[in-house]
Amino acid sequence: EVQLVESGGGLVQAGGSLRLSCAASGFTFDDYAIGWFRQAPGKEREGVSCISSSDGSTYYADSVKGRFTISRDNAKNTVYLQMNSLKPEDTAVYYCAAVWGVSYYIFSNEYDYWGQGTQVTVSS
Repeated sequence: EVQLVESGGGLVQAGGSLRLSCAASGFTFDDYAIGWFRQAPGKEREGVSCISSSDGSTYYADSVKGRFTISRDNAKNTVYLQMNSLKPEDTAVYYCAAVWGVSYYIFSNEYDYWGQGTQVTVSS
């Protein structure tokens, strides 16, 4: 069965850090680009960060640039999102998604597989 399982969310004070993990199984992980998306209360889903399957390309939303870092370990079938200097506006459910091919997309409807999400809450 295809699975993407997010973990690492939780409650943190503003200025703190969290590392999210997305563990994949049931498909050829290194054939897929990976995106992190989030949905905050009252807001639309947005692309946070993405990473190519192979060419090293990454994307960061302007709102997280310089604070978040995406990486992947294909040997472990896992993608990480290191989140530093967290702000209350980062509070959201964070989702990991996979799309076949080298290229990632910032639009969620391009993705083939989705995890169930992990809650990140940043207090003031």
